[in-house]
Amino acid sequence: MLIARIYLALVGVLYAALAFYCSLKPGEAAQKVGFERLGDSGKSEFLTVYGGLEFGLALLLLAPVVRPATTGYALFACIAVHGSLVAFRAVSVAFYRDISPFTTRLAIGEWVIFLLSLGVWWLLRRSEA
Repeated sequence: MLIARIYLALVGVLYAALAFYCSLKPGEAAQKVGFERLGDSGKSEFLTVYGGLEFGLALLLLAPVVRPATTGYALFACIAVHGSLVAFRAVSVAFYRDISPFTTRLAIGEWVIFLLSLGVWWLLRRSEA
């Protein structure tokens, strides 16, 4: 389904942009989400986990652009990743009260991507029936 591939490509581009931001400015990106005073080891870890993992997600979500047969798998992965982010974020908000506005915007984005992914999945399933 073309709409699923376009949606996944948009989310993939978003993750690629986040990966580049976290990779090019790990100190700034880390500070925005509440990490304080990162030394070189912390910046290396932030670049690797945030930059590398987000870039890997971008590649996974962009795969249907070149291999349409992977659309269902990529959409499932998008739902699994964002469902996990939403669930763990809910737990973190229950435990930690001083959440920055930037982190709150990330949480809203996670919910939006999760809910849109479920909607696209539902549309994809309906079109296959």
